[in-house]
Amino acid sequence: MNKLHITLSLACFIFFTACNNSSSDTSSDERESHTIEHKLGSIEVVENPKKIVVFDLGSLETLHELGINEEVVGIPKRALPDYLDSYKNDPDVTDVGSLAEANFEKVNALNPDLIIISGRLEKYYDEMNKIAPTLFLEVDAKDYMGSFKKNATTLAQIFNKDEEAQEKIEDIEKKIAEAQEKTKDTDKEALILLYNNTRFSAYGKNSRFGFIHDVMHIAPSVKDLEVSTHGQVVSNEFILNADPDYIFIIDRNKVVNQKASNRDEIENPLIKQTKAAKNDKIIYLDPAVWYLSGGGLISTKEMMEEIVDNL
Repeated sequence: MNKLHITLSLACFIFFTACNNSSSDTSSDERESHTIEHKLGSIEVVENPKKIVVFDLGSLETLHELGINEEVVGIPKRALPDYLDSYKNDPDVTDVGSLAEANFEKVNALNPDLIIISGRLEKYYDEMNKIAPTLFLEVDAKDYMGSFKKNATTLAQIFNKDEEAQEKIEDIEKKIAEAQEKTKDTDKEALILLYNNTRFSAYGKNSRFGFIHDVMHIAPSVKDLEVSTHGQVVSNEFILNADPDYIFIIDRNKVVNQKASNRDEIENPLIKQTKAAKNDKIIYLDPAVWYLSGGGLISTKEMMEEIVDNL
């Protein structure tokens, strides 16, 4: 979607919003509402909203795990993780754009009770909030587990699923504690790399993919990596000098371009000289879980299991 299209979309949906709001189901007025505080503001959300548009996959999977399925009426359908495939071909769920570019006309036409977004759409929060109460949820890389639990309990509160959410959170915490027992005594070090069209970006502690270090307690092979959304661009020589015991690869091309990168390009002659390569410890993580999703009841468990299974 180009900038002109986005501008026209924003102009058009203001008119349609007024029309839809005037014809909305008055039964929603009879339901109690919750005041939800989030990073971008405060919203009033009716209890058990009947129509939800979700742009954050971590939130979608949490809703799914809590049995809140039929209420989801709109999602970005491109490149969903396998465990959310049931939504892709559901005719009752509208494709409302991508994770980073919303189709405002389609969102508005659904007349939702609630919209859920995350960082990729943060700049459009005000426009979204004109359509319906918009909840902003994201994972804090410096406090993954704390923010993960807060997001899950926030969604559970809206749908009166507090007990169910708490049970699932406790189950995940128990499994992570068991996994940490397996990693706490290791002296092995890891380097996390995002691969994107011949370029590597490295991520360390407190970063977007820092779950490996911060939650799973696997030490980083490089201690002072730049913390940013897009990571620190690094060279093949940098990776060789870091010489990690584990290299965790997230192939961005596989989910963005729908085609996995050539592994011979990733595991080039310099990369093959690392301890990780020599010991068959170059590990390809599921990019749909790590890059697109994360922070939900399913992906957090998937991330933990994927690390443990490959150590």
